[in-house]
Amino acid sequence: MDRLYPVNSEQDVFKHYIGTPIHKLFKYHNLKLPFEKHDKPELIVGMCMDNRKQLTLPDNFAFIIRTGGGNLRYSEFKVSFAIATGEVTTLALIAHNNCGMVNLVSKKDKFIDGLIKFAGWDKEKAEEHFMQFAPMFEIGNEIGFVLQEAKRLRDKYPKILIAPLMYLLEDSKLYQLQE
Repeated sequence: MDRLYPVNSEQDVFKHYIGTPIHKLFKYHNLKLPFEKHDKPELIVGMCMDNRKQLTLPDNFAFIIRTGGGNLRYSEFKVSFAIATGEVTTLALIAHNNCGMVNLVSKKDKFIDGLIKFAGWDKEKAEEHFMQFAPMFEIGNEIGFVLQEAKRLRDKYPKILIAPLMYLLEDSKLYQLQE
């Protein structure tokens, strides 16, 4: 957590984000500044599907892709679509603390029991499903994952500005990450 840098004023935004959609993201979400009108998207946001976090953004500002852990490994076509057809050149990759995709093995029994109880699956099918997909969606730790994912996506999309960010559930704010 010592890599987190808060944005409580415009002066706190890292210099390389000034004048970019990441700067606007901080202005809208953290600083609660008035929304500008957006006729087309300027940003792709990749973030976790977790219901405990919501961003404060104007209409038409961003494509938002929500996946477990903010893991975009299996959503690259959606990212490519937003870049190619939406002409978007900036991606905010947002992790958050206390993410359910961390240490999935510890949630195996709850996962299996939940599929049996709520989805009507049998135990064998639920266990097989967990074992097949948990390794694909395990993210390790939140900060390490978002930094690694940013690097991976930069290699894939070298002209795109990719900002690894962290959302803290305690204050519902976005934080910059020192890489």
